[in-house]
Amino acid sequence: MNPTEMTAVELVSAYATGALSPVEATTAVLDRIEEADGGIGAFCLVDRDGALAQAADSEERWRTGYPAGLLDGVPVSIKDIFLTKGWPTLRGSRAVDPDQPWEVDSPVAARLRADGMVFVGKTTTPEIAWKAVTDSPLTGVTRNPHDPRLTAGGSSGGAAAAVAAGMGPCAVGTDGGGSIRIPASFCGIVGFKPTHGRVPMFPASPFGPLAHAGPMTRTVEDTALLMDILSLPDPRDPTQLAPPRLTFRGEFNREVTGMHVAYSRDLGYVEVDPEVAAIVDDVVAQVDAAGLRVTATDPGFTDPLEAFEVLWASGAATLLRTMPGARETVDPGLGQVWDHGERLSAVDYLQARAVAAQLGILMGAFHETYNVLLTPTMPITAFEAGHDVPPGSGLRSWAQWTPFSYPFNLTQQPAISIPVGRTAAGLPVGLQVVGPRHSDDLVLAVARFVEWLIA
Repeated sequence: MNPTEMTAVELVSAYATGALSPVEATTAVLDRIEEADGGIGAFCLVDRDGALAQAADSEERWRTGYPAGLLDGVPVSIKDIFLTKGWPTLRGSRAVDPDQPWEVDSPVAARLRADGMVFVGKTTTPEIAWKAVTDSPLTGVTRNPHDPRLTAGGSSGGAAAAVAAGMGPCAVGTDGGGSIRIPASFCGIVGFKPTHGRVPMFPASPFGPLAHAGPMTRTVEDTALLMDILSLPDPRDPTQLAPPRLTFRGEFNREVTGMHVAYSRDLGYVEVDPEVAAIVDDVVAQVDAAGLRVTATDPGFTDPLEAFEVLWASGAATLLRTMPGARETVDPGLGQVWDHGERLSAVDYLQARAVAAQLGILMGAFHETYNVLLTPTMPITAFEAGHDVPPGSGLRSWAQWTPFSYPFNLTQQPAISIPVGRTAAGLPVGLQVVGPRHSDDLVLAVARFVEWLIA
């Protein structure tokens, strides 16, 4: 099999048997990046020499029978939000000076490095990861591998496009309002936002309690293995959760039939594209027939968009204030968000946090009855690249077309997007699985069940 089509688990199995080496796999991935990325724009940095050196070290560990970790030698890309030792972290912004020491690994990079994974490069992000498509004044437009005329989504659009296009089996992204799940849905991959604090983060995100980090892969199994690596503790994150008692790789394939599942096609207020709704309806019907007891019901909350936008703008303004020269170079749309944030008060912020808390309480009660909630990940499929909102939609902000994602950043719940079909035009559609806080293992297990069911 072509190494660029293999999952992380398949690569590790091939390394263990000697059927393939880390250098061969890494070379294939790097060649694929060179071949395909010119038309996609998923990477803002590729380190061929560094990746091959890491792969050679991994190959020696496998030769002697002492791999460093679960995914030793597997190529991985890192979103250009995470500090990564030896590489600049520019956050898609021209206001960040690349000519400075880059001597610190974020917890994400440190854990991947300790596991022996091979860093091939950094993936693109809109400036400071502020919106749900991936373009920036620094790196231009990131496009969808299924149709380069369309957006890959965002803000982890580079990561999603890289995985979907065979430029590495897995990546790591961030999600403050859907930034993992949105591009996962648009690009047809798996994208997991774990419970807030499950994956340690440093420096602290300006978006605070909204911000999560998580894996982006082609399969739920690969996501589970990455979670075992990424969820290890780091003393630099005071909000981190205690390490899980069980491994994700040991739990993702567990029995879930008989559980009570809620399905909300529209959360009670979302307008969903009919073709997207039909694809998701069909998959949910299969889930019900296969033994999960599905009830069509809405959680019962109204759209929390206003509270989300207050928290989002406050975070953006807080960070941009610290970036000299940002006012002159900032993405115009981000500049408007910055201005909004500057007009907000501490009372506005705390009132928005109160909305988030009430939403969390409501969802906690909801999950006393239903183990998980299923929804479409997105109400639409990918649209024309280079636009913050679908052309002709009349919408004013990106959050208005991502109504299934940001509510569960406000509640800090785990949520995953898995690909469940394609439209007549060949565009991917995702199903979202949401669980109560701290139920990351359950969300992965239900996602794996659905993945198996429709395979």
